[in-house]
Amino acid sequence: MRPLRPLLAAVALMLAFIVPAVAYNPDEVLDDPVLEARARALSLEFRCLVCQNQSIDDSDAELARDLRLLVRERLVIGDSDQEVIDYVVSRYGEFVLLKPRFSPQTLLLWSAPVVLLVIGATVMVINGRGRSRATSASAGDGLSGAERDELAKLLKDRDQQS
Repeated sequence: MRPLRPLLAAVALMLAFIVPAVAYNPDEVLDDPVLEARARALSLEFRCLVCQNQSIDDSDAELARDLRLLVRERLVIGDSDQEVIDYVVSRYGEFVLLKPRFSPQTLLLWSAPVVLLVIGATVMVINGRGRSRATSASAGDGLSGAERDELAKLLKDRDQQS
């Protein structure tokens, strides 16, 4: 039984590092390797509209398959990569791109992290200044002469009772 353990461990290790199979089907592959390489590169730029967090190259959804076929069809027709991207975007909208383009419509998307960072830093600075003022105000004695006299009297009475 002992010699079997290293073999099982080796098989388990190999299975753990196997790259997941890509979602495209062999019948989708183009005969021209150059066009196929371009199609694969373009497929990585488009979002699966069903899965939304995967490229159409990684997704096995029917719509992703249709988009992969559409990309290959457009390449066979003779479209450039940019023409294919523009065609798919015109048909499905900017959301189909995994990396949205910088445009007036996506300005909020691209600027939101910077704006939120500035707002957060401003709130922290204002909050920090307020705390330092409160700390410096309470650092002093803060008692009037009458309050000091009353406190001294109370402490003296307490000491006499004990």
